Amino acid sequence: MFLQKLLTLIHQTLKKLFLFIIRKMSTPTSIPELKSPNPDPELKTPPSSDPQPKSLASEPPSFDPTRPSVPVSYPIKTLEELESRSYFDSFHYPFNKASVPFPRGATSSPPDRPQLLVCHDMAGGYGDDKWVQGGTNGEAYSIWHWHLIDVFVYFSHNLVALPPVSWVNTAHQHGVKVLATFIVEWDAGIAIADKLLETEESSQMYAERLTELAVALGFDGWLLNMEVKLNVNQIPNLKTFISHLTQTMHSKIPGSLVIWYDSVTVDGSVLYQNQLTEKNKPFFDICDGIFLNYWWREHYPSRSAAVAGNRKYDVYFGIDVFGRNTFGGGHWNTSFALDVLKKGDVSAAVFAPGWVYETNQPPDFQTAQNHWWSLVEKSWGIAQRYPRVLPFYSNFDQGRGHHFSVDGLQVLDSSWNNLSSQGFQPLLEYKDSSTTDGIKVLVDLKEGSYRGGSNITFKGSLKGSGDFTARLFLGELPLGNSPLYFTYSVKSKANSLLGLNLNFSSGAGEKKSVLLAPAKVDHLSGKFSTVVTTRQLENLGASSEWTIQESSISLSGHTLTEISAYCYRSDHRIVKLDDDNTSDQSTASAEYYAVLGHITVKSSEQKSNFPPSSSWVVEGEHIKWTPSSEDSKTVSVKIIWKLKDGNDSTFPKYNIYAKKAESASEFLGVARVQAFYVGDYAVPSGSSGVKFFIQVCDVDGSSQTLDDSPSLLLEPTT
Repeated sequence: MFLQKLLTLIHQTLKKLFLFIIRKMSTPTSIPELKSPNPDPELKTPPSSDPQPKSLASEPPSFDPTRPSVPVSYPIKTLEELESRSYFDSFHYPFNKASVPFPRGATSSPPDRPQLLVCHDMAGGYGDDKWVQGGTNGEAYSIWHWHLIDVFVYFSHNLVALPPVSWVNTAHQHGVKVLATFIVEWDAGIAIADKLLETEESSQMYAERLTELAVALGFDGWLLNMEVKLNVNQIPNLKTFISHLTQTMHSKIPGSLVIWYDSVTVDGSVLYQNQLTEKNKPFFDICDGIFLNYWWREHYPSRSAAVAGNRKYDVYFGIDVFGRNTFGGGHWNTSFALDVLKKGDVSAAVFAPGWVYETNQPPDFQTAQNHWWSLVEKSWGIAQRYPRVLPFYSNFDQGRGHHFSVDGLQVLDSSWNNLSSQGFQPLLEYKDSSTTDGIKVLVDLKEGSYRGGSNITFKGSLKGSGDFTARLFLGELPLGNSPLYFTYSVKSKANSLLGLNLNFSSGAGEKKSVLLAPAKVDHLSGKFSTVVTTRQLENLGASSEWTIQESSISLSGHTLTEISAYCYRSDHRIVKLDDDNTSDQSTASAEYYAVLGHITVKSSEQKSNFPPSSSWVVEGEHIKWTPSSEDSKTVSVKIIWKLKDGNDSTFPKYNIYAKKAESASEFLGVARVQAFYVGDYAVPSGSSGVKFFIQVCDVDGSSQTLDDSPSLLLEPTT
């Protein structure tokens, strides 16, 4: 027994040492490295409307969450903070409320199949993702393969790792639940555990505090990680803590999840079981699932499934993508472990998929990320389908980029990141780019977009039949008696045409393929059940290079199952001139280039009805004017807005602009709540002030004109 405990202690120590070394070795030089494993949110310089704010020259002050500043997401580090509820007194709290609930139409209980949980752990947490209103790193880490994920966990080595609101918003949009982490570890964790588990009442009180946070911030549950040795007489109170948290979460948030990590056993030892056993099953029995450690063997999944019985899908086997003695070795072999788990008919917990980003996998992050997740899809399959409800809108935005556009007009020409700005992500299929034949499909962050900072670019050559199809979305959208209305934006070169291929199925098993095409396609019509010619809309205010196509279709009793992009030409007889100016149609091959800016699917032709600016109350709080130089001063302000009639706004986003005197409007960012903080915004001395505009955006992607948008005028104080 002594030898076993000694070996376990050595194993734990080596694990933590190895993790530390790997983190240090794998942090890419292009990513700002955090200075400590438990960073304060103010260790990094916040984004500013001034490209070179003077605050960069001085050491940032210690973080005071009650003081007005650029909103951040941050963890709770002590039980005292948790017990006192001081988080709710924070200036940042209102900005951290999720604005996107877990979607209606999605199941509140896990589906009857193996689940894929993704645990995000990156460089201590709270990096680029902590800036609620967005940061300035156009190459920030992002996840866009949400269709493969069931549960997302935000992990950091802080006592209460609250998920940044941007992750909650984008995950919920895609039907993925989000869990925070409560972790007790290392030497400091012993005292924390003693206080937490001091009495039955203390265990219940802290569980209620965690539930209160989840309800207030809008996330869906907790991962519990107790990695300190306990006295056996503390186990009853530990069970009380777990069960009370599970019960209160279920009561307040139907469908919520509390998942236990495989660490402490029923005798109080930190002894990773790596499977479901009598030593960890008592904890599994009183919560929603268990996240098993990574050192399992091939026969453990089937053995654990038998132990779990009808709860086998609540058993999540851990896979550490960084390797670290994980089954299969992690890295590019992660899918090998997934194959074994799928065969064992249990769920999977993939830890730190940001390995692709942190270790600079070649040739670039976007390509490597698509490749890595394609292996996950091949092994595990698709978890989420959309569209499921209407309206459905996507601008393909990844929540990062190097410009930002509104209706085809570029309003920002610098780098930015904000995961809350993510649109529904397309289910593009990864293809090896080693060959140059055919059409290459990519989400492009650099080519000018129609809305946001991304688009889907199709470029290459069309050969043979002269057409190409690329999967965009796999849906489960039942059609009623009303028609579906489709709108999409395109810019292209020469006679490169882009349509939408829609696949439908009926309850009787009938399948139909419909092409929405902007030009006549007689030579291709035999490939589809129906070909509908789209109508080009007038594109007021947008760049002339974009065209807006619209069409509708009625198929009562059918379900929309797939939306694909269809690349083609108006005439399949493409003539290619040789060097001697003679034509060669037998080997004709022509370059193709088209960009898809957005897709909207609605059940009505009706345009958005934006309330006039007079319908809003716009106010400024915490207004502070500060002399900056002889020629200018800065202003900081929290802008808040609401409808005068007292009704809640149903609009999902607001674009924020500032306008000084006769200068053009300046885009500041995107708000997902009815508040936006502007920090140290430079205003020339002698100016009459600055006017802030709140451009209201609807669920279909449309936005109010600036002239009709609510606004706030601030005049300098003398």
